Amino acid sequence: MSRTDAPMPPFHPTCPMAAFPIQIGGKWTAMIVLCLEAGPRRFGVLRRHLRPISAKVLAETLLAMERDGLVHRRPVPGADDGGIDYELAPLGRTLLGVIEHARAWARAHLEELSRSREGFDAANPAS
Repeated sequence: MSRTDAPMPPFHPTCPMAAFPIQIGGKWTAMIVLCLEAGPRRFGVLRRHLRPISAKVLAETLLAMERDGLVHRRPVPGADDGGIDYELAPLGRTLLGVIEHARAWARAHLEELSRSREGFDAANPAS
């Protein structure tokens, strides 16, 4: 039984979920957090590790993460090229447990998810 008349929860423009830094389906923020877990990394190292991310998308994602307080951007002392290190901020470190739970869920449901996607794609070739 469909309940199209059921009330929907109101979402105020200042709702905390509107500012949520990790979008379901967006992969780069979580991957960057995992790349920075062990310590600071330079932009080029992140880009090589996260292929096929473009430099533009990586720069935009890091900037958004810095704005959200998830990463710190620090000049590399003594670097002739004006290098910058990116490191997890304390707030960014709090995402590690959340990401691990999401990864565990993905591992547990990967076959089911793959079957569902294959079935959908077979039934909807234009999508």
